[in-house]
Amino acid sequence: MKKFFFYFICAILTVGMVACSSSDEEDVVIDETPEEEVEVDEELEYWKKEANNSTIAFVNHFWNKDKKFFNSFAGRADTWEQDWCYWPQAHAMDVLIDAYVRSGNKSWLNYFDAWYVGVRQKTNWVSFIQEDKNCNYDNDFVDDMEWICLTMIRLYEHTSDKKYINTATELWRIIKRNWNEEYSGGGIAWKQSQPDSKNSCSNGPAGIIAARMYKLNGKKKEDLDWAKKIYEWQTAKLVDTSNGKVYDHIANHQTGERKDWIFTYNQGTYMGMAHELYTITGEQRYLDMANKAATYCITNLIDKDNNILKDEGTGDGGLFKAVFVRYFVKLVLEKNLAVGDRNRYTLFFNNNAKVLNEYGTGSDYHYGPHWSKPGNKSYDLNTQTSACTMIEAKAYYEMHKPKK
Repeated sequence: MKKFFFYFICAILTVGMVACSSSDEEDVVIDETPEEEVEVDEELEYWKKEANNSTIAFVNHFWNKDKKFFNSFAGRADTWEQDWCYWPQAHAMDVLIDAYVRSGNKSWLNYFDAWYVGVRQKTNWVSFIQEDKNCNYDNDFVDDMEWICLTMIRLYEHTSDKKYINTATELWRIIKRNWNEEYSGGGIAWKQSQPDSKNSCSNGPAGIIAARMYKLNGKKKEDLDWAKKIYEWQTAKLVDTSNGKVYDHIANHQTGERKDWIFTYNQGTYMGMAHELYTITGEQRYLDMANKAATYCITNLIDKDNNILKDEGTGDGGLFKAVFVRYFVKLVLEKNLAVGDRNRYTLFFNNNAKVLNEYGTGSDYHYGPHWSKPGNKSYDLNTQTSACTMIEAKAYYEMHKPKK
């Protein structure tokens, strides 16, 4: 890591009265502090600058100033219902939260409140919570509520504004209600209308929510019990514990057959849930499984020519890497990692950032789904969000990495 030094001299002027037997004159006495060295991390400053440029461009490309949410495509307001997709809104807002955490610039706060109102007014079916007397909900997808819930938790953590935690609490109440043991002996359903839809994308995030709620709500045993219950069920039903492979969903409830679709975001949320439980309990078994899930992903779900996370397409797939990266960077920074794991993770993480920033950044910070090829403005919100998440995560890593 390259470093350089700024040198400065701070002069403190002290005016003193000097008593002289032959005169009443006042002499000015200057007390000079010694020359002091201030160390500046060039790598950190570089990535903070890149993250700032990337996220500002992201807002300029996708933020809808009138409607107060993120457009699905750069430079064009959503004009058709098919443009609209709910779950990327949470991850796009997470990028802005990252920018606020990195910079401390209070201007980002304006987007938080605006988005909170704008995103749920887009269409009725994406209201955060809208129950009728029969307990029916406009939002059928449980994982959509979970992504929003996780973002609300982050907004609360960094603003202390109670409207965010109140919304997260209500969403969490509905999410928990979608646990059932009729199908596959437990698990949270992916869709409220399909209680047999047991997916990794509705259980990994739920486990993270439970663990985060435990930390925020006075360490209530109920929340920790939920985190453990979800973790144990998903580990038993949707994870190959020998290598950390996370299956997408249960295809047959009678046989327990699992759908062999393996995505980076499912690896990421399972890894994140296990790591959260480790930070709470200190039990090594959780860290071991977080490591297995991470290792499986960075060994198998990659572009081997560049040693980066693979291209998972546009649309929903374009957003998958953002989810993995968000929880992977926390594991990379885990102080209790074995040296070998830390070195492997750090090398892979840093290489993704380097390749993306050197080869995958198009003009005016447009990105595509393949991080070694430049993007353009035709790519959607999902692919841009993944790349911006990676650049912000790299800046976060540089800010928090162990000092040598």
